[in-house]
Amino acid sequence: MDKYGIHPRKKWGQNFLVDGNILRKIAHLCNPGCEKLLVEIGPGLGGLTRELTGISKGVLAIEIDFGLREALAESLQGLNNIHLLFADILQIELEEELRKAFGEEDISGYKVCANIPYNITTPIIFKLLETCPQMESATLMMQKEVAGRILASPGSKEYGLLTLTTAYYAEVEYLMPVSRNCFYPRPEVDSSVIQLRPIKGKRVQVKDESNFKKLLRVSFQKRRKTILNICVDLFSAEKAEIHSILNSIGIDPKSRPENLAIEQFARISDTLVMRRFGNDI
Repeated sequence: MDKYGIHPRKKWGQNFLVDGNILRKIAHLCNPGCEKLLVEIGPGLGGLTRELTGISKGVLAIEIDFGLREALAESLQGLNNIHLLFADILQIELEEELRKAFGEEDISGYKVCANIPYNITTPIIFKLLETCPQMESATLMMQKEVAGRILASPGSKEYGLLTLTTAYYAEVEYLMPVSRNCFYPRPEVDSSVIQLRPIKGKRVQVKDESNFKKLLRVSFQKRRKTILNICVDLFSAEKAEIHSILNSIGIDPKSRPENLAIEQFARISDTLVMRRFGNDI
């Protein structure tokens, strides 16, 4: 950093992981395999990248900060299975870039590894889950509190829209904690590493995905309300009718959103949308 006059950019959430032991552990947990292609988001100064190139077929490292180009070139010198792409991960077609980088049409089963900037954690997660159908898994380091929300159980205060939307697309596994002392500059919070493994065909089958997602979003915008009142407002329906329908599908009308599992939200969405209230809410 001194050699190239590099200063961490706050707007991009740059906190460089500098603990070699943790870097090796994350690479091991990602476990790409020598036959697998791998995508790294935010290689920074290349510490984790070096570990990943040694255990994978090839690494596409996507970095938003062009100012790191010279430092990365030196850090990764001599490695012939890495392709550096300077771009915003949220603005590219990731799988198309992976095909171009390695000249391979079949990229099925590739994996992702990333130390995600805290300020865009959620957009990156949904970019991967919603637009990367060939991805086998994503091993992600993020703020401890965000990982807690993703892994939360019904009835907890952390349980919410992020929990359910992630669960809709993927199995989630907690892998390890990472202390704030492992970074430069030292952030104010600790981190966690989790792994997402996309579910083929989604966790629940719903008749109208857009309306199902809208029900989830509205429910947690109004999480202090009961599911009865949420549905009355959302569907512009009579309270007595919604009360009867919820009872008929085994949902307590007095339940609040944080007490309902994803399967129950799917049942509510399918029943209310398709039975009476049309396909557009």
